[in-house]
Amino acid sequence: MTKTTDNTRLIRIARASGAEADAAEPIDLGKRVRDLRKARGWTLEQAAGQAGLARSTLSKIENGQMSPTYEALKKLAEGLAISVPQLFTPSAQTQVNGRMAVTKSGEGQAHLTTTYEHELLAGALTRKQMLPYRARIRARKLEEFDGWVRHEGEEFLYVLTGIVKLYTEFYEPVELRRGDSAYYDAAMGHNVVSVSPEDATVLWVTSLA
Repeated sequence: MTKTTDNTRLIRIARASGAEADAAEPIDLGKRVRDLRKARGWTLEQAAGQAGLARSTLSKIENGQMSPTYEALKKLAEGLAISVPQLFTPSAQTQVNGRMAVTKSGEGQAHLTTTYEHELLAGALTRKQMLPYRARIRARKLEEFDGWVRHEGEEFLYVLTGIVKLYTEFYEPVELRRGDSAYYDAAMGHNVVSVSPEDATVLWVTSLA
């Protein structure tokens, strides 16, 4: 087993079924400004006053009847208490797509290694920003690993059952029991072993961004 087998393989599996992200749609500045104004519960008069613009100017911007100058954009951003780039960034609401994936107990996709038994969760969902998986920790000694496991992203570890010892490249080993957790840079070498009589089980969530 190579030092990157365990988690890196799972990340590659998670990405394999997802297509490249779609190109970002151009932002409708007028609609964006209107949405920001309405989200604050402001009338045109109130928003124009906050931004130091004439009501008619703001109305024309919202209706796409004029292209604001950079000075007007700065005033708009200051009035809305955001940065100028945020005027051209889609709001979280426009990105809501209602995706959901349910994985019943024991129905995750199994991926076995010599040290872990992984159960990939939400496996049918493509273009995930996170990789969640449950794992049974079979390893009992650090020597069972062929060097450090390391991969891109950040990782969250939560102990479900048993006791584990988390070894990391830059910190002293730490013992974690049921309910304990750790959040760490996954590019830092790390390995987990079970120190309880039975195999410990953990929940791992790895960022894919």
